[in-house]
Amino acid sequence: MNAPVRPSLPRGLYVLCDDTVRPELPLKEKAAALLAGGARVVQLRMKRTPLREALAAAREVVAACRRAGAVCLVNDRVDLALLSGAHGVHVGDEDLPAEEARALLGPEGLVGVTVRGLEEAHAARAAGADYVGLGPVFGTTTKQVNAPVLGLGGFGAVVRTSPLPVVGIGGVKLENIAELAATGAHGGAVASDALLAGDIAERVRRLAAAFDRGARGTSLVGGDV
Repeated sequence: MNAPVRPSLPRGLYVLCDDTVRPELPLKEKAAALLAGGARVVQLRMKRTPLREALAAAREVVAACRRAGAVCLVNDRVDLALLSGAHGVHVGDEDLPAEEARALLGPEGLVGVTVRGLEEAHAARAAGADYVGLGPVFGTTTKQVNAPVLGLGGFGAVVRTSPLPVVGIGGVKLENIAELAATGAHGGAVASDALLAGDIAERVRRLAAAFDRGARGTSLVGGDV
């Protein structure tokens, strides 16, 4: 009998379906708009949603992602990831350790880890992670972070030597995602810049196009895509 195959993390735009950004909009509606824009990686982050509601929302969002052929990761909560059938989890500095998340998920689940530098990226690989979220690359107001801003120079230096694929986190938006992609990043994680847009789906399309343009080495700074 063949062992389960772990999904790979698609390269490009990585969007967060966050309950703290536009809290009046249900998570399933946010996810639907993100997916309508072509999002291929959706991280479901539920810091305010009560547990039972969070499980119901996770099941809805995971199902929508699977129908769209997108990867769905749950922030922090390995239990919700397992119960909802998500593709994996992303754990932060103060969440469940990566090795424990890997032990619970087994070999077939994706594990992402937030790191602040190269040493932590090596530790994440040793703990069984598949990719790292590195940052903050830029200043951000979505989440309070007790870590220095790396800037593109510091971020790129880690990308070039990281043992794992690197997703840029913190302050990533349309005006800078192409530059981030040009460093060789595997992905760019966006929350507020997508969810606060008047047309979320259109914003996602533009963000994804900008990342792809930057990855090809033809980044545009601050312009339309």
